[in-house]
Amino acid sequence: MTERSVVVGRDGRAKAYRPLPETERAAAITAGLAAYRRGDYFAAHEDLEPAWMGTDDPAERALLQGLIKVAAAYVHDVRGNPAGIARNLTGARALLREAAADGPATNAAGIDLPALIAACDARLDDLAAHPDGPTLDAPPLARSPRSQR
Repeated sequence: MTERSVVVGRDGRAKAYRPLPETERAAAITAGLAAYRRGDYFAAHEDLEPAWMGTDDPAERALLQGLIKVAAAYVHDVRGNPAGIARNLTGARALLREAAADGPATNAAGIDLPALIAACDARLDDLAAHPDGPTLDAPPLARSPRSQR
C-alpha cells in the first residue's frame, strides 16, 4: 500500500496536504460559506481551511484558498487594516482566476467565480480611491447560475 503524499506542490513550493474525505470537505465548505454569509469572516477562514488542506485537486485547492483569502481580507477590514485587505484580495483574485480557468460554474462550492472576481476588483479599486478606508461592503458569495438549475 502506497502512502499518500503529505504535501502538494504549488508555484514550486510544497503546501500542506491532510487528506480529508469528500463528505467532510463538503461539510467544511458548507460551514465556511455559511459563516461568510453571516459576516463571521474569521470563522469562514477557519472552517474552509481543512477543506483546502484536505484535497490534492489543484483547481479545488485554488478555489478554496481563494475563498479563504477573501474571508481573510474582510477580517482585516473589520480590524481597520486596508493593507491587509489589499494583500489578501490581490492573492484571492489570482487564485479565483486559476479556479475559474477550470470552469467557472463547476467549482466545488457552486460560487459564481466571475462575479466574485469582479467584486474583488471593485473592492481593490475602491480601496485605491479611498486609502484610509474602503467604502464597499464584503461581496456576497453568489451561487453560480449553472449551480442554481
